[in-house]
Amino acid sequence: MLLPDHSYVKVDSLEDCLERLRENGEKAMIVAGGTDVIFNMRLKLFDPEVVVSLRGLEELEKVEEIADGGLRIGAGARLADLAENPIINSRYPAFADSIRAVASTHIRNMATLGGNICLQTRCAYTNNSEQWREGLKTCYKTDGNICHVLKSSTKCHAINNADTPLALIVLGAVLTIQNTDGSRDVPIAEFYSEDGMDNTMLKPDEVVTFITIPEVTDRTTFLKIAPRAGMDFSIAAVAARCDGSGADVSKVTIVLGSLSTHPIVLDKPARIVSEKGLTDDAIAEAVEQVREELGELTNLFSRTVYKKRMANVIVKRALVALREM
Repeated sequence: MLLPDHSYVKVDSLEDCLERLRENGEKAMIVAGGTDVIFNMRLKLFDPEVVVSLRGLEELEKVEEIADGGLRIGAGARLADLAENPIINSRYPAFADSIRAVASTHIRNMATLGGNICLQTRCAYTNNSEQWREGLKTCYKTDGNICHVLKSSTKCHAINNADTPLALIVLGAVLTIQNTDGSRDVPIAEFYSEDGMDNTMLKPDEVVTFITIPEVTDRTTFLKIAPRAGMDFSIAAVAARCDGSGADVSKVTIVLGSLSTHPIVLDKPARIVSEKGLTDDAIAEAVEQVREELGELTNLFSRTVYKKRMANVIVKRALVALREM
């Protein structure tokens, strides 16, 4: 599959990148590692006139400790490098596990953290070749006005399959987003939307430049269920965090991924174990509430019943793992 015609621009600085985005707007697309963008361009899902490459910008590849004990990571940092970073592994083990869960070693050698955070949503109907899609009407992701998953829907139901955002949400990470007018800081928990087409708050002329993680001493975990090791898209994934020790807790956070257009922060299950502790009975009660908060699952790459069962299983595993830490 050949790439669509486009201009390739290798920028020398972040300022140059932001200026190129300002000049070209929606006609431009950012590429860093290219493991997702280039593949989808070959599928003709993206057809940018200008591709702006961030590869090699040292200012976006650094990992720096900050004064308050947290960590500031450049969005251009390669996943393979972050997976081996001693600070990340010692202070943020769940985040390290989420990085290692992304695809294979070969992909992580090219892929960047910013790329995984901004990963495009996937759809069982559209993430196929252009020839395959010719048998369908165009949908929201292909310049149409219908969702093949839910015909009556006014929005796209493609799935967010990114792994690292789940861990970053439970860690309270903040994204720095920049354009030529300046920068803004956005908690990553507020970065995603329920629309599978416009699934992030990024504007056409903006780019995620840094990820800041505060100091965290709580217990954290990340788990993923996938058809096989080395496959980057999971059936279900979860990140969880709690304070205290053993079954004694007062605050719990649970985030599910790969089940919807955005990461799902579970409210009631988290409140149950926050109030009752990580006992077997409380965990069982919390798990019973998971399906209720998932809502209607659509656009799944496996059966709905199986997905719901996996959500229950993986949440239980995560809570038990926290208790045993």
